[in-house]
Amino acid sequence: MLDSVTQLFDHFVAEQTSVRRELLRIATALKRDGLTVLMTAERNSEYGEISRHRIEEFVADNVVILRNALDRERRRRTIEVLKMRGSRHVEGEVPITLVVKQGIVAVPLSSLRLEQQSSTKRVTSGNPELDRMCGGGFFRDSITLVSGATGTGKTLLVTNFLAGGAAAGERALLVGYEESRGQMFRNARGWGVDFEAMEADGRLKVVCIYPEAQNLPDHLLMIRELIEEFKPDRIAIDSLSALERIAPETGFREFLISLTSFIKKHEIAGLCTATNKSLVGGQSASEQHISTLTDSIILLRYIQEGDFMHRGIMVLKMRGSEHDKQIRRFTIDGTGMHLGQPFDGAPDVFGDSAASWREER
Repeated sequence: MLDSVTQLFDHFVAEQTSVRRELLRIATALKRDGLTVLMTAERNSEYGEISRHRIEEFVADNVVILRNALDRERRRRTIEVLKMRGSRHVEGEVPITLVVKQGIVAVPLSSLRLEQQSSTKRVTSGNPELDRMCGGGFFRDSITLVSGATGTGKTLLVTNFLAGGAAAGERALLVGYEESRGQMFRNARGWGVDFEAMEADGRLKVVCIYPEAQNLPDHLLMIRELIEEFKPDRIAIDSLSALERIAPETGFREFLISLTSFIKKHEIAGLCTATNKSLVGGQSASEQHISTLTDSIILLRYIQEGDFMHRGIMVLKMRGSEHDKQIRRFTIDGTGMHLGQPFDGAPDVFGDSAASWREER
């Protein structure tokens, strides 16, 4: 281990030809003795010349670059294998994090393969009417996205999803990023669901943490460790939008790919929520193309009818299954969510619903 060759040559030579000659002499002598050598070199910038003397990378057989770039006021550590003589390697930057007793932990996304099996078994959403809209429930190894504005009932669907699993004898994991543990338990009691009893029976595990408490790779590792330790049959994450605000677009998509791949590999039924920025309507199911990585999408929308604001629900996508394509009314009371009849001449749920419906009426 030579740490670092940059400091070594800064003290003794300054001319590039001399640096290359002396570095070759050192490398040749060490390799002649059959040693595996690791050398470190410093850089002047995160994205620029590979090394300060601009020669070390040509002498070495393998080159690995570590970066700690600042993006949106947060640091993002990555590792890149730039060169590996005589061997294939993963190209591009890979997110890393530093873990106690483990060191550097990396997730090479480009090495992930879509090899998980596709189950035909259905599991309940926790709401019989929604199960019928989805063609009989969610697939066992599917990821469902619930997208809607604030207050439309996303957390209620999460509560139903967890309660439905517990009633079927399954183990459920809830990772909350927007509400405290006490608030989630209180809300569940308000809808007739006893999270305390589910947790006492070992059927539920609830973990609540602020997104800003750690970076995205650490959140990913935390979820993976929870899954490996608790071994749930279903998992709910409320919400992905909270995590989105702490990461750049590329980092967030990397997180989603890793998370969904890990959940599918373990054949766990997943439910994730995302908050739509538009209170009425909305141009997309979610931000940052979350929808393309999920198997099913459920839209929750506010729809104005005259002087009243109603709630509407729609199953936008369900891979591998027929589903109800109507926009159904629904209400929320002390016993939970109740689906009603479809809207008669309902507005466009992706646009300005209030304006477009007034024009039609």
